[in-house]
Amino acid sequence: MPRTSESGCAGFPALLRSMPTVPPARSRMKSSKWHALGNVYLLVEWADLTPDEVRVSAGGTDGVVQVVASGADWAEVVIWNPDGSTAELSGNGTRIAARWLARRSGSRTVTIRVGPREVVARMQGGFLVEMDVGRVEVGEPESIEVAGEGVELTPVSVGNPHAVIRRDPERAELLRLGPLVETHSRFPERTNVQLVRVDGTHDVTVGVWERGAGETLSSGTSSVAVAGAAVANGWCESPVTVHLAGGDLVVEIGEDWSARLTGPAQEICTVQLSEELDL
Repeated sequence: MPRTSESGCAGFPALLRSMPTVPPARSRMKSSKWHALGNVYLLVEWADLTPDEVRVSAGGTDGVVQVVASGADWAEVVIWNPDGSTAELSGNGTRIAARWLARRSGSRTVTIRVGPREVVARMQGGFLVEMDVGRVEVGEPESIEVAGEGVELTPVSVGNPHAVIRRDPERAELLRLGPLVETHSRFPERTNVQLVRVDGTHDVTVGVWERGAGETLSSGTSSVAVAGAAVANGWCESPVTVHLAGGDLVVEIGEDWSARLTGPAQEICTVQLSEELDL
């Protein structure tokens, strides 16, 4: 990843080209680029944002974290997918928002509001953030027909929908099956898709296909969904370490099915737009 600096960033011209054309009222607002295990988000401090602006600004990222309001130790955010749709929740996006707010406020514990959920996040050593994500709802395993093939999955809700499929997460299979399951009629609002290999009592390896984004290196809510399905189906015991293409996340599933997610979030660069800059 490019190194972070306060005054600029690696790949600055490319980042500017990916920024939307904005009216003067926004021109002094900061935007910053972050990653959570390779899952890259643009964080913008803009009160209003349109799907068209998101589609332009999200180029080369996994989405946009829009800060719509904030206080000393809380922030309300909207999380956008690259296609201009919104996500009910994003573990990585929320973790990024928490790190951003903690650094700005100096608070070690912050609350991020995402839709109806309030996620409490605690800063740990290094770049780690521990978050109380809320309840995980795990459905009974079921089978759907995909391209003439029966696919067994476990439906899970972490505020957003997931289809957890136990099969080897080979990339070719993820690219084939991911979009077919995402858009299956079983999921009228589309779904996130995970292919899971169980490696041990507390370990799984996962390939992630995100709704509205496609293949991604990591996903916080996908990790929570997989851990919930693994515990419910007897594949694993809590805590579960989820091995993703971008790195590892740790998920604890409580007896009440509440989830705690721990993983890193790190800034890549910050851009301060000026009035004179004509984008």
